[in-house]
Amino acid sequence: MVIVMVVTLVGSTGFIAVWAGLVPGPDPENPVDGAVAFFALLEQLPSWVVGVVLVMSVTLSTAAFDSFQSAMVSTASNDFFRNKLNIWFIRAGVALVTIPVVAVAIRAPSILQIYLISDLLSAAVIPVLVIGLSERFYWWRGFEVVVGGLGGIFTVFLFGTVYYGNAYDGGRLILLEQGLFQEGWGAFGAFVAAPVGGILWAIAALGLRLGIQYAQAKLKGHRFDALDRPVALAEEEDRDSVASNTGTGTEPPPEYSQIAPGLGKETGKFF
Repeated sequence: MVIVMVVTLVGSTGFIAVWAGLVPGPDPENPVDGAVAFFALLEQLPSWVVGVVLVMSVTLSTAAFDSFQSAMVSTASNDFFRNKLNIWFIRAGVALVTIPVVAVAIRAPSILQIYLISDLLSAAVIPVLVIGLSERFYWWRGFEVVVGGLGGIFTVFLFGTVYYGNAYDGGRLILLEQGLFQEGWGAFGAFVAAPVGGILWAIAALGLRLGIQYAQAKLKGHRFDALDRPVALAEEEDRDSVASNTGTGTEPPPEYSQIAPGLGKETGKFF
């Protein structure tokens, strides 16, 4: 409820600015951009309101940056090094990575652009990544996720090149230099092209990988097993079936590593 109230209040500032006549403003030749409606409204408020907003903005940015750093440490320690590297080395690496991050943030024309770039990357990667989280798509591999993510970004470039008529503006669309409030359908098309293109590239990568593996199996005289269910998943389904038939209602214990609790014994495959 608190989140709903806060988001509603913050989201209403644009309506209030237009209602107060601050957007597009009294000067028809130099109108106020709708992207800065909140700041146009803020200029008319008392200083103590500006101070509260400043404190909340700094707190929000600090909390977001701290969360990103914690996520980087956790991902590097757990996923990359499988908890075998000293945590202080990973934290030192994250601290070093922070230096160019701060440099890029200082040179960026708008903090909103950085968020938009990360949102566009997420729109390209997350759909193909979520597919692999389902046990029904056990044949989905990391190769499809990587190709799909990169392909989604490349699709944004292709869309921008066709939409604007030149490759330069198509490349600029990946960075969303004009923001969300640009003329035309460029930003909207980018956020549609990223997930749709990512999925299509991932499907193409799946077909390519299966085709190569099928050809290798035929050349070597082996059985084509790229679409076989994983052994661990098949055994788990068998245990579930036995438990349901016997009426015990017991579930099989999770397949966790005893050396590093929380890490599965079965790791994903890239190909």
